[in-house]
Amino acid sequence: MNKVDRRQFLRGAVATGVAGAAAAPKTAEAFTPRAPLPLPPKAVGILYDSTLCVGCKACVDACKSANDMPNEIPAHLKRWNEDIWDTAEDLSGDTLNVIKTYLDGDATEKDRQKDGYAFMKRHCLHCVDPSCVSVCPVSAMKKDPETGIVSHDPDACIGCRYCVYGCPFGVPQYELNDAFGQIQKCQFCAHLQAKGEVPACCDVCPTGASLFGTVDDLQKEAENRLAGKPGDAYVYPRGELGKGRPPHEKPLPKYQPAVYGVDDGGGTQVRYLSAVSFQSLGLPKLPKTAFSAVSEGIQHTLYKGMIAPIALLAGLVFLARRSAVKHAESEGREDSGERS
Repeated sequence: MNKVDRRQFLRGAVATGVAGAAAAPKTAEAFTPRAPLPLPPKAVGILYDSTLCVGCKACVDACKSANDMPNEIPAHLKRWNEDIWDTAEDLSGDTLNVIKTYLDGDATEKDRQKDGYAFMKRHCLHCVDPSCVSVCPVSAMKKDPETGIVSHDPDACIGCRYCVYGCPFGVPQYELNDAFGQIQKCQFCAHLQAKGEVPACCDVCPTGASLFGTVDDLQKEAENRLAGKPGDAYVYPRGELGKGRPPHEKPLPKYQPAVYGVDDGGGTQVRYLSAVSFQSLGLPKLPKTAFSAVSEGIQHTLYKGMIAPIALLAGLVFLARRSAVKHAESEGREDSGERS
């Protein structure tokens, strides 16, 4: 009896997959990214100025308190840290906001690229066109159409972790140490904003390194700083732009001549100023078009008119039918042989 050969069937399935892909446009130019998402009308954000950050980690502590997160102590630090001090080294299921340090050479001068050091605050950037929202199959990740805040709904989440792999900034984290773990990420203290308050990290920052406000106003503030002359006195606001605590004055540094987040990866609602390169701070160099716009453009092209899926299904049906016919013919020959 001629049985269906699994290897032959899989080879045939691959061939039909190629045929299905051939039914779609064959050139890269045929895959047009979908239109980029615009900045929401009332988008709020943070301007993080690395030159103002002193690495005090008040923002980390405030974030833990505001979001009821536990202290995180890596195993190699437990010998001297008896569950007292939060010593998180990066984002995790227990840490939504963390301060990292750039170090070069002897690190003798702050905000200097060579032989210097600088601080970097890591948390969700609340992308204008977020990949985490695009890849989530159950809409557990959502972007508020008014404020642009990217939030996570644990009740809708199925734990697939596509958001973890899809985020170019490595922000969403899964609670790996919990049997019933969930995805955790900064949600911009939306519960505090709902009460008219500002995100905890901005509220406690003593220097104004983390400044809260509308994205449009924060962008103007960043451009004002870039337009100034290094060494000139500048009045830095703190807390919330235009409404926060009393400002303070200090000389302008020599900034990198750009604001990170304007169109990087489609744009982010958290903007950055720095005296060292943004890549030194761990911010990736991204194209202007969001990855989500590109991937969705490819999907829409492939599935337009259901050409590729129909071609693939037709090929698989053909293979199954051909195998069944061969099987029937083989059985017929065997029966004929027995009768003779």
